[in-house]
Amino acid sequence: MKNLLLLFAASVALFAQRPAAVPVSFPLWAGGAPGALGTDDKDIPALTPWIARNPNGMAIVVCPGGGYGALAADHEGTQIAQWLNSQGISAFVLRYRLGPKYHHPAMINDAQRAIRIVRARAAEFRVNSTKIGIMGFSAGGHLSASAATHFDSGKPSSDDIIEHASSRPDFAVLAYPVITFTEEAYVHKGSRRNLLGENPDPKLVENLSNERAVTKETPPCFLFHTDADTGVPPENSVLFYLALRKHGVPAELHIYEKGPHGVGLAWSDIALSTWPARLADWLRNR
Repeated sequence: MKNLLLLFAASVALFAQRPAAVPVSFPLWAGGAPGALGTDDKDIPALTPWIARNPNGMAIVVCPGGGYGALAADHEGTQIAQWLNSQGISAFVLRYRLGPKYHHPAMINDAQRAIRIVRARAAEFRVNSTKIGIMGFSAGGHLSASAATHFDSGKPSSDDIIEHASSRPDFAVLAYPVITFTEEAYVHKGSRRNLLGENPDPKLVENLSNERAVTKETPPCFLFHTDADTGVPPENSVLFYLALRKHGVPAELHIYEKGPHGVGLAWSDIALSTWPARLADWLRNR
């Protein structure tokens, strides 16, 4: 009964917070994405903007998981956007390109472009250009960690004004993320294969093993995992947290004892469903 009441209360809170406008997706590139291999929806990376009705100026690009082969667009996309809206945060759910049709760097190009768009159009979206984060789940967590460790300050020589904006997120939120590609005991091999192919260059594998890519320029990070996660072991989050700590990057890590992989907001679990509240506390300090 307690679980049902918790689920009902969470549902009411989320759906009472309608976005300021009905979300309509738009492509990241008006003329087609670089390296596109077709014209179907899966070839057209896009953003769905969920603008908060009472915005506090913060924005987050949301990257659903799915092993780089699918997108969990509901419980790791739409539901997350609605929760962020309830906190006054505008959300931009990313539909990024997937394997095995696409491989790196298509995915990181899509994530970087999404951050640039939100930053370049900050006034239009009613957000602060210095409070733009990225949030990802599972393989989407790997993509978010990649965006937080592989970025540039903008490309001023580009004819595309969007490319002038920095691709560095101001913070990152990583939920049960895929992180390592080199520590074999903890690697999510499906994500690695879909992102990099069957026989990737070892240097590329190391470069995208994101615990090895952290520097002092990496933005502050919030990480959440469960000890019982057998899909993506919690050591992924631990490795990234330790790398952040080594380089003096502000970070917060929460590992819950119970809970499977891919829980999203975990509405039906009394203990695990407290993780969004911990995130809300952390975001207030940003």
